[in-house]
Amino acid sequence: MPDYHDDLRLAQVLADAADSATMERFKALDLKVETKPDMTPVSEADKAAEELIRSSLQRARPRDAVLGEEFGSEGSGPRRWVIDPIDGTKNYVRGVPVWATLIALMERGEGGDRPVVGMVSAPALGRRWWAAEGLGAYTGRNLSSASRISVSKVNTLSDASFGYASLGGWEERGKLSGFLDLTRACWRTRGYGDFWPYMMVAEGAIDLCAEPELSLWDMAANAVIVQEAGGRFTGLDGKPGPHSGDAAASNGLLHDELLKHLQ
Repeated sequence: MPDYHDDLRLAQVLADAADSATMERFKALDLKVETKPDMTPVSEADKAAEELIRSSLQRARPRDAVLGEEFGSEGSGPRRWVIDPIDGTKNYVRGVPVWATLIALMERGEGGDRPVVGMVSAPALGRRWWAAEGLGAYTGRNLSSASRISVSKVNTLSDASFGYASLGGWEERGKLSGFLDLTRACWRTRGYGDFWPYMMVAEGAIDLCAEPELSLWDMAANAVIVQEAGGRFTGLDGKPGPHSGDAAASNGLLHDELLKHLQ
């Protein structure tokens, strides 16, 4: 099995640089925000963080490809870094501290590209999570000061806590009825949104979560962290990994029931 320790160390360095750039402009009164063609916001901090990560990767991993939310795809080959410089930009521009930089390394194999390293850094929350294939999932301030995390053992929906982003996306895709049935079946539901519910699934704070519309950069880092914590990460179609354009994550014990409601 490949050794991803060096890639994890690099991901930590990349996250440190991104955190400095994003925190410097968080809650800045003169923060510049634009609207992208898909009508979602992008701030100067999104662009600055991705540029920092790309320039660092160009020096440290010049042969690796890069895909980022703000500047697209660059390079080719069996290894590709996937970047979301600020996951939760709408929170960021309003001063809500629930946002993070997502960094993943994907490798090409027989079954296609799969995430093998994931880093999620949420500096405004003072939290960071990471994982690498075969090495487990962790949370902490850095690689030398970390605690291993694992999913919950809740095995019935009536005892489960379910995290989601919003109602609108489910309604637009004709899945609102199943979504509402799921919320009624669960013990507790909360609209945490973005990266956070996946990290809470990974550390056992909640038991399942799902979103109806996502891009690869929204999911790649989350997928490997949930999986290395002992959970399952699939599309709503049940296919493993972050390629389905939507996502369902759980402790594994509840995954089939989760998919049954949302399909």
